[in-house]
Amino acid sequence: MRVISGSQKGRILKAVPGKNTRPTTDKVKEAIFNMIGPYFDGGYGLDLFAGSGGLGIEGLSRGLDKVIFVDSDYKAIRTIKENVNICRFESMAEIYKNDWKRALRVMIQRRLKFDVIWMDPPYKKDVYTTILKEISNHQLLNNSGIIVCEHAKENILPEKVESLEKIRTEHYGTISISLYHYSN
Repeated sequence: MRVISGSQKGRILKAVPGKNTRPTTDKVKEAIFNMIGPYFDGGYGLDLFAGSGGLGIEGLSRGLDKVIFVDSDYKAIRTIKENVNICRFESMAEIYKNDWKRALRVMIQRRLKFDVIWMDPPYKKDVYTTILKEISNHQLLNNSGIIVCEHAKENILPEKVESLEKIRTEHYGTISISLYHYSN
């Protein structure tokens, strides 16, 4: 696992120990950033169910100003901190050990808006629609922002959730990536 492009290109990242997380492969990560970027001129990201932090770190390497990383697993949080330190992104990262519900409540209270939100929950938890509703209802996404959902290929995500619409789905083996933005 490595940073694909940007200021930290080639930097090797650590994986979360154990089998509770499934890191996004370099191939899928590169495909995601080709769809949504590939580079950013500043902005804020939210890496929800962050695992090793690879997607958020890639976003920082490609020009985001700040990323908030959220995961409920202690080993994941420790790994994110190590990877953020390896890349020298400490001042550009906020890292929280929290479940997604509490994390979103905090984002709502802080009145944060994101340019990119990555969602990669455990595939057995079918929480995509619920989270998309929360993001839409509380306007956590900037008007031109994008949400990246990584999910099992057999899990077909809805075309529309509140004011969000699915604009693209791509398949990579058993994994699918679906992108959402505010409908016009």
